[in-house]
Amino acid sequence: MEAAFSHVGLDWQRYVVNDAKFHRPAEVDLLLADPGKAQRELGWIPKVGFKELIAVMVDADLDG
Repeated sequence: MEAAFSHVGLDWQRYVVNDAKFHRPAEVDLLLADPGKAQRELGWIPKVGFKELIAVMVDADLDG
């Protein structure tokens, strides 16, 4: 979230409100990805980093 807002020069804390009434009962607190298995088993190496991906997605939304 911070990366997307900072890409357009905004402070996310000024725009995002966290309201507990919208939390799902079984919400996962932390999700982490590990591309290690894809790298080991398939030889896959990412061509786009996380921040670059966020920038592409935000720019696409702004253009759309």
